[in-house]
Amino acid sequence: MKDFITIATFTYPNDYAILRLLLEREGISYFFENETMIGVFPFYSNALGGIHLKIHPKDKIRVQKIIDDLNTNSHLRII
Repeated sequence: MKDFITIATFTYPNDYAILRLLLEREGISYFFENETMIGVFPFYSNALGGIHLKIHPKDKIRVQKIIDDLNTNSHLRII
């Protein structure tokens, strides 16, 4: 996971709930850095720079398409 890259940053865990389900459905390897800390202490979000969605570089185009589709072709939006 040391080669994973950040593709998106979120303030709170509820901001990416739908995205998580879509990534799992597509079988894409990912993790959310700082998720646990911000889940326990939400006011740390700004201090830690938010929750970073980390993915393998080979999945960058697929994940970006999923994010773009959520923001343009759906009534569900990523904040």
